[in-house]
Amino acid sequence: MQVGFIGVGNMGGPMCRNIIRNTNHEVVVFDLNADAAKACTDLGATAGGSVAEVARRCDVVITSLPIPRVVEEVALGPGGVAENARPGAVFIDLSTNSPSTAKRVAAGMQAKGIAMLEAPVSGGVTRATDGTIVIMVGGDAAVFEQALPLLKSFSSEVIHLGEIGFGSTAKLINNMLAFINSAAAAEALMMGKRSGIDLRKLDAVIRNASGMSAGYANMAGKALAGNFQPTFALDLAHKDLRLALEMADELGVPGLIAPQVMSLMRMARGMGLGSSDSAAIMRVYETTLGEEVRAPG
Repeated sequence: MQVGFIGVGNMGGPMCRNIIRNTNHEVVVFDLNADAAKACTDLGATAGGSVAEVARRCDVVITSLPIPRVVEEVALGPGGVAENARPGAVFIDLSTNSPSTAKRVAAGMQAKGIAMLEAPVSGGVTRATDGTIVIMVGGDAAVFEQALPLLKSFSSEVIHLGEIGFGSTAKLINNMLAFINSAAAAEALMMGKRSGIDLRKLDAVIRNASGMSAGYANMAGKALAGNFQPTFALDLAHKDLRLALEMADELGVPGLIAPQVMSLMRMARGMGLGSSDSAAIMRVYETTLGEEVRAPG
Protein backbone atom coordinates (compact mmCIF):
# COMPACT_ATOMS: atom_id res chain seq x y z
CA MET A 1 0.00 0.00 0.00
CA GLN A 2 1.18 3.52 -0.73
CA VAL A 3 0.85 5.87 2.24
CA GLY A 4 1.28 9.63 1.85
CA PHE A 5 2.27 11.76 4.84
CA ILE A 6 1.95 15.54 4.57
CA GLY A 7 3.44 17.55 7.42
CA VAL A 8 6.41 15.72 8.94
CA GLY A 9 7.52 18.29 11.52
CA ASN A 10 7.82 17.98 15.30
CA MET A 11 4.82 15.68 15.68
CA GLY A 12 4.22 14.35 12.18
CA GLY A 13 7.85 13.43 11.62
CA PRO A 14 8.18 10.91 14.47
CA MET A 15 4.82 9.32 13.61
CA CYS A 16 5.75 9.03 9.95
CA ARG A 17 9.11 7.48 10.80
CA ASN A 18 7.38 4.87 12.94
CA ILE A 19 5.20 3.92 9.97
CA ILE A 20 8.36 3.53 7.88
CA ARG A 21 10.02 1.38 10.54
CA ASN A 22 7.03 -0.73 11.49
CA THR A 23 5.30 -1.47 8.17
CA ASN A 24 6.15 -2.55 4.66
CA HIS A 25 4.13 0.26 3.08
CA GLU A 26 5.67 2.58 0.54
CA VAL A 27 5.65 5.98 2.24
CA VAL A 28 5.64 9.25 0.30
CA VAL A 29 6.25 12.45 2.27
CA PHE A 30 5.83 16.16 1.69
CA ASP A 31 6.77 19.07 3.92
CA LEU A 32 7.67 22.70 3.23
CA ASN A 33 10.76 22.11 5.37
CA ALA A 34 13.21 20.07 3.29
CA ASP A 35 15.16 18.95 6.35
CA ALA A 36 12.01 17.53 7.94
CA ALA A 37 11.26 15.55 4.79
CA LYS A 38 14.87 14.34 4.59
CA ALA A 39 14.64 12.85 8.11
CA CYS A 40 11.97 10.54 6.66
CA THR A 41 13.54 9.87 3.26
CA ASP A 42 16.77 8.89 5.02
CA LEU A 43 14.79 5.99 6.54
CA GLY A 44 13.38 4.88 3.21
CA ALA A 45 10.47 7.17 2.37
CA THR A 46 10.13 8.83 -1.03
CA ALA A 47 9.87 12.62 -1.30
CA GLY A 48 6.78 13.99 -3.02
CA GLY A 49 7.06 17.26 -4.88
CA SER A 50 3.72 18.67 -3.73
CA VAL A 51 0.52 17.92 -1.87
CA ALA A 52 -1.09 17.14 -5.22
CA GLU A 53 1.59 14.60 -6.14
CA VAL A 54 1.31 12.80 -2.81
CA ALA A 55 -2.48 12.68 -3.10
CA ARG A 56 -2.36 11.31 -6.66
CA ARG A 57 0.15 8.59 -5.81
CA CYS A 58 -1.24 7.21 -2.56
CA ASP A 59 -4.02 4.95 -1.32
CA VAL A 60 -4.01 6.61 2.11
CA VAL A 61 -3.10 10.27 2.68
CA ILE A 62 -2.24 11.40 6.21
CA THR A 63 -1.86 15.00 7.33
CA SER A 64 -0.36 16.44 10.52
CA LEU A 65 -0.71 20.21 10.35
CA PRO A 66 -0.58 23.09 12.85
CA ILE A 67 -3.91 24.93 12.59
CA PRO A 68 -7.42 24.32 11.18
CA ARG A 69 -7.03 26.89 8.40
CA VAL A 70 -4.00 25.05 7.02
CA VAL A 71 -5.83 21.72 7.26
CA GLU A 72 -8.69 23.07 5.17
CA GLU A 73 -6.31 24.57 2.60
CA VAL A 74 -4.35 21.34 2.21
CA ALA A 75 -7.44 19.14 2.23
CA LEU A 76 -9.92 21.15 0.16
CA GLY A 77 -8.02 24.00 -1.49
CA PRO A 78 -6.58 24.27 -4.99
CA GLY A 79 -3.94 21.61 -5.51
CA GLY A 80 -5.14 19.88 -2.36
CA VAL A 81 -5.97 16.34 -1.36
CA ALA A 82 -9.64 16.30 -2.40
CA GLU A 83 -8.84 17.69 -5.82
CA ASN A 84 -6.16 15.10 -6.55
CA ALA A 85 -6.77 11.89 -4.60
CA ARG A 86 -8.54 9.13 -6.48
CA PRO A 87 -12.04 7.97 -5.46
CA GLY A 88 -11.77 5.19 -2.89
CA ALA A 89 -8.72 6.71 -1.21
CA VAL A 90 -8.70 7.31 2.54
CA PHE A 91 -7.78 10.66 4.08
CA ILE A 92 -6.63 10.65 7.73
CA ASP A 93 -6.06 13.96 9.49
CA LEU A 94 -4.01 13.79 12.70
CA SER A 95 -4.24 17.55 13.35
CA THR A 96 -6.13 19.24 16.18
CA ASN A 97 -9.31 20.79 14.79
CA SER A 98 -12.69 21.98 15.90
CA PRO A 99 -15.47 19.43 15.34
CA SER A 100 -17.08 21.78 12.83
CA THR A 101 -13.86 21.97 10.78
CA ALA A 102 -13.55 18.18 10.78
CA LYS A 103 -17.14 17.81 9.57
CA ARG A 104 -16.63 20.41 6.85
CA VAL A 105 -13.50 18.68 5.56
CA ALA A 106 -15.20 15.28 5.70
CA ALA A 107 -18.10 16.59 3.62
CA GLY A 108 -15.67 17.93 1.02
CA MET A 109 -13.90 14.58 0.86
CA GLN A 110 -17.14 12.64 0.61
CA ALA A 111 -18.18 14.73 -2.38
CA LYS A 112 -15.08 13.42 -4.17
CA GLY A 113 -15.60 9.79 -3.12
CA ILE A 114 -12.81 9.91 -0.52
CA ALA A 115 -13.34 8.42 2.94
CA MET A 116 -12.07 10.39 5.94
CA LEU A 117 -11.01 9.73 9.50
CA GLU A 118 -10.26 12.59 11.89
CA ALA A 119 -7.60 11.23 14.22
CA PRO A 120 -6.08 13.84 16.55
CA VAL A 121 -3.29 12.59 18.80
CA SER A 122 -2.14 13.20 22.37
CA GLY A 123 1.13 12.52 24.12
CA GLY A 124 3.59 15.06 22.77
CA VAL A 125 6.82 14.62 20.86
CA THR A 126 8.29 12.06 23.27
CA ARG A 127 5.40 9.63 22.89
CA ALA A 128 5.13 10.31 19.17
CA THR A 129 8.77 9.27 18.94
CA ASP A 130 8.50 6.08 20.99
CA GLY A 131 5.22 5.04 19.37
CA THR A 132 3.00 5.32 22.45
CA ILE A 133 0.90 8.24 21.24
CA VAL A 134 -2.87 8.07 21.84
CA ILE A 135 -5.10 8.47 18.76
CA MET A 136 -8.74 9.61 19.06
CA VAL A 137 -10.63 8.67 15.92
CA GLY A 138 -13.90 9.90 14.48
CA GLY A 139 -15.35 8.42 11.31
CA ASP A 140 -17.08 5.44 9.73
CA ALA A 141 -16.50 2.21 11.68
CA ALA A 142 -15.64 0.17 8.59
CA VAL A 143 -13.05 2.74 7.45
CA PHE A 144 -11.66 2.77 10.99
CA GLU A 145 -11.22 -1.01 10.99
CA GLN A 146 -9.51 -0.83 7.61
CA ALA A 147 -7.07 1.81 8.84
CA LEU A 148 -6.49 0.36 12.32
CA PRO A 149 -3.31 -1.64 11.52
CA LEU A 150 -1.75 1.48 10.01
CA LEU A 151 -2.73 3.62 13.01
CA LYS A 152 -1.37 0.99 15.41
CA SER A 153 2.00 1.13 13.67
CA PHE A 154 2.69 4.46 15.39
CA SER A 155 0.41 4.33 18.45
CA SER A 156 -0.12 2.20 21.54
CA GLU A 157 -3.74 3.30 22.02
CA VAL A 158 -6.25 3.87 19.22
CA ILE A 159 -9.81 4.69 20.32
CA HIS A 160 -12.77 4.95 17.97
CA LEU A 161 -15.09 7.63 19.38
CA GLY A 162 -17.84 7.40 16.77
CA GLU A 163 -18.75 9.70 13.90
CA ILE A 164 -16.71 12.56 12.49
CA GLY A 165 -16.45 15.35 15.07
CA PHE A 166 -16.12 13.18 18.16
CA GLY A 167 -12.37 12.72 17.69
CA SER A 168 -11.88 16.49 17.82
CA THR A 169 -14.30 16.76 20.72
CA ALA A 170 -12.28 14.27 22.77
CA LYS A 171 -8.99 15.95 21.89
CA LEU A 172 -10.14 19.46 22.85
CA ILE A 173 -11.65 18.31 26.15
CA ASN A 174 -8.51 16.34 27.00
CA ASN A 175 -6.20 19.25 26.20
CA MET A 176 -8.35 21.74 28.08
CA LEU A 177 -8.13 19.55 31.17
CA ALA A 178 -4.35 19.19 30.79
CA PHE A 179 -3.91 22.97 30.51
CA ILE A 180 -6.09 23.57 33.57
CA ASN A 181 -4.03 21.07 35.56
CA SER A 182 -0.82 22.70 34.37
CA ALA A 183 -1.99 26.18 35.41
CA ALA A 184 -3.04 24.85 38.82
CA ALA A 185 0.40 23.27 39.15
CA ALA A 186 2.09 26.62 38.45
CA GLU A 187 0.04 28.27 41.19
CA ALA A 188 0.73 25.44 43.63
CA LEU A 189 4.47 25.41 43.01
CA MET A 190 4.68 29.17 43.51
CA MET A 191 2.87 28.74 46.84
CA GLY A 192 5.47 26.15 47.73
CA LYS A 193 8.30 28.48 46.75
CA ARG A 194 6.99 31.34 48.85
CA SER A 195 6.34 29.08 51.84
CA GLY A 196 10.00 28.06 51.98
CA ILE A 197 9.38 24.33 51.69
CA ASP A 198 11.96 22.17 49.89
CA LEU A 199 10.53 22.14 46.37
CA ARG A 200 12.08 18.80 45.46
CA LYS A 201 10.48 17.18 48.47
CA LEU A 202 7.16 18.87 47.70
CA ASP A 203 7.45 17.56 44.15
CA ALA A 204 8.06 14.03 45.47
CA VAL A 205 4.91 14.27 47.59
CA ILE A 206 2.72 15.46 44.72
CA ARG A 207 4.05 12.90 42.25
CA ASN A 208 3.08 10.12 44.67
CA ALA A 209 -0.14 11.60 45.99
CA SER A 210 -3.54 12.77 44.75
CA GLY A 211 -2.28 16.00 43.18
CA MET A 212 -0.42 14.19 40.42
CA SER A 213 -1.42 14.65 36.78
CA ALA A 214 0.27 14.82 33.39
CA GLY A 215 -0.20 18.61 33.50
CA TYR A 216 1.56 18.77 36.86
CA ALA A 217 4.41 16.54 35.68
CA ASN A 218 5.11 18.74 32.67
CA MET A 219 4.91 21.97 34.66
CA ALA A 220 7.12 20.74 37.51
CA GLY A 221 9.64 19.16 35.16
CA LYS A 222 10.02 22.36 33.16
CA ALA A 223 9.74 24.95 35.94
CA LEU A 224 11.95 23.37 38.58
CA ALA A 225 14.71 22.92 36.01
CA GLY A 226 14.16 26.39 34.54
CA ASN A 227 13.96 24.83 31.09
CA PHE A 228 11.08 26.08 28.97
CA GLN A 229 12.34 24.70 25.67
CA PRO A 230 9.19 23.62 23.84
CA THR A 231 7.90 20.10 23.72
CA PHE A 232 4.44 21.62 23.18
CA ALA A 233 4.63 25.31 22.34
CA LEU A 234 2.49 27.85 24.17
CA ASP A 235 1.18 29.23 20.87
CA LEU A 236 -0.21 25.79 19.98
CA ALA A 237 -1.66 25.32 23.47
CA HIS A 238 -3.36 28.72 23.16
CA LYS A 239 -4.84 27.65 19.82
CA ASP A 240 -6.17 24.38 21.26
CA LEU A 241 -7.68 26.05 24.32
CA ARG A 242 -9.32 28.70 22.15
CA LEU A 243 -10.97 25.93 20.11
CA ALA A 244 -12.12 24.23 23.33
CA LEU A 245 -13.64 27.48 24.63
CA GLU A 246 -15.44 28.00 21.32
CA MET A 247 -16.87 24.49 21.61
CA ALA A 248 -17.97 25.15 25.21
CA ASP A 249 -19.74 28.30 24.04
CA GLU A 250 -21.51 26.37 21.26
CA LEU A 251 -22.62 23.76 23.81
CA GLY A 252 -23.76 26.34 26.36
CA VAL A 253 -21.34 25.15 29.05
CA PRO A 254 -20.35 27.88 31.56
CA GLY A 255 -16.62 28.57 31.63
CA LEU A 256 -15.49 29.05 35.21
CA ILE A 257 -11.92 27.77 35.03
CA ALA A 258 -10.68 27.40 31.45
CA PRO A 259 -11.19 31.12 30.57
CA GLN A 260 -8.87 32.04 33.46
CA VAL A 261 -6.23 29.73 32.02
CA MET A 262 -6.72 31.39 28.65
CA SER A 263 -6.03 34.77 30.26
CA LEU A 264 -2.85 33.37 31.82
CA MET A 265 -1.76 32.12 28.39
CA ARG A 266 -2.48 35.51 26.84
CA MET A 267 -0.34 37.21 29.47
CA ALA A 268 2.53 34.80 28.82
CA ARG A 269 2.26 35.31 25.07
CA GLY A 270 2.23 39.06 25.67
CA MET A 271 5.58 38.58 27.42
CA GLY A 272 6.95 37.08 24.20
CA LEU A 273 6.79 33.45 25.36
CA GLY A 274 4.60 32.05 22.60
CA SER A 275 7.36 29.88 21.15
CA SER A 276 8.38 28.56 24.58
CA ASP A 277 6.82 25.49 26.15
CA SER A 278 3.24 25.77 27.36
CA ALA A 279 4.66 25.49 30.90
CA ALA A 280 6.07 29.00 30.41
CA ILE A 281 2.83 30.32 31.92
CA MET A 282 4.82 29.91 35.14
CA ARG A 283 6.81 32.97 34.07
CA VAL A 284 3.69 35.11 34.60
CA TYR A 285 3.70 34.17 38.31
CA GLU A 286 7.47 34.55 38.54
CA THR A 287 7.52 37.95 36.88
CA THR A 288 4.59 39.23 38.94
CA LEU A 289 6.05 38.10 42.27
CA GLY A 290 9.71 38.68 41.45
CA GLU A 291 11.02 35.22 42.27
CA GLU A 292 11.62 32.01 40.37
CA VAL A 293 10.37 28.52 41.12
CA ARG A 294 13.58 26.52 40.70
CA ALA A 295 15.01 23.40 42.30
CA PRO A 296 17.89 21.99 40.25
CA GLY A 297 18.57 18.36 40.86
